[in-house]
Amino acid sequence: MAGFRFPSSGLRALRPEAFGVDPSGERMARIRRSPHFKDGVFQNPGGEARTRPSGSMLEFAKVFFDKDTRPRRTPKGTVPVHPTTYADLAKPPATGLRLTWMGHSSILAEIDGHRVLFDPVWGERCSPFPFAGPKRLHPVPLPLAALGPVDVVVISHDHYDHLDMPTIKALADTDTVFAVPLGVGGHLEHWGVSADRLRELDWHEATKVGGLTLTATPARHFCGRGLRNTQHTLWASWTVASDEHRIYHSGDTGYFDGFKEIGAEHGPFDATMIQVGAYSDFWPDIHMTPDEGVRAHLDLQGGDPTAGVMLPIHWGTFNLAPHPWAEPGEWMLRATRKAGVTMAAPPCGEPFEPASLAPVTPWWREVTEAPAEGWPAWPPVAPAPDGTPVS
Repeated sequence: MAGFRFPSSGLRALRPEAFGVDPSGERMARIRRSPHFKDGVFQNPGGEARTRPSGSMLEFAKVFFDKDTRPRRTPKGTVPVHPTTYADLAKPPATGLRLTWMGHSSILAEIDGHRVLFDPVWGERCSPFPFAGPKRLHPVPLPLAALGPVDVVVISHDHYDHLDMPTIKALADTDTVFAVPLGVGGHLEHWGVSADRLRELDWHEATKVGGLTLTATPARHFCGRGLRNTQHTLWASWTVASDEHRIYHSGDTGYFDGFKEIGAEHGPFDATMIQVGAYSDFWPDIHMTPDEGVRAHLDLQGGDPTAGVMLPIHWGTFNLAPHPWAEPGEWMLRATRKAGVTMAAPPCGEPFEPASLAPVTPWWREVTEAPAEGWPAWPPVAPAPDGTPVS
């Protein structure tokens, strides 16, 4: 279907522009030369990964559309969003590094005078269609045009909740450089980004933009935007390094041993931005739970729980999995506390500097039905005199 050309404009809408294009020509030739491309598809580290729900689709549908659990997968009120303003971003970060979570996996990273925008999704739905598909559960903190100049846009892979055509088109006529995994550049060119502003990388390849070094690093996931999955575009995590700071963005990934290698070669990091939402027993190989996310963070930091800050991403914005909406936040509170890892959990749109992080406030509890036993105390209450924990 992805390669079919409908004869009329009406039917052509069934293959929307948002599908992008399959790689061809020299782009496809380069893909075939990649050491990670074998038997006609890109290969995952750690062996084959299940990229679709395991078990029958009927079993998955019963869980996903269950009338009793489905209400828990959305907030009960208006999600608190910090209205990011020019004043928030105009003054350079005092420590040289500032992060602003814009929702889901979208992050603005200000790093030693440079501005990097990861996986920007400003669209209303993560879907090829404007009238169907997962819809935002909260607004973006500010209009894209109000964000100001961006030096680099980094894309982790070509799924709709990470590569948003309306957002890319809005940035296409700016001076922004786009760093993307191998094969993804074809989509961007199709949407108006000039080839000279693309940096298209295979795993372990790096590019320099100003004073930054950006490296595409392995991830355990998959790709595809059309009605068929060709596995002809690569997925990646990313490291970004200046002379003073290092940060890591996981994109989407299952847990694998490669985090240790990434950390050894490129870390430790001042901050890691790690996917911990949209997990499920139906697809355990391609998304991480909060426990696995903490484990990945520790691997990236050489096992040191005091090194760097962990920012959970890929949750709170879209309803993409069977778990309750607030579960990733609550689970992360416990997992990071148990491991001794410093967690960042600002409301969407609220800038923070990892070196001067404010204590976590569980903002999601404001719009989530409390469990029958009530919320655990936070900040945690000290143990009783006999050592019995109370939270």
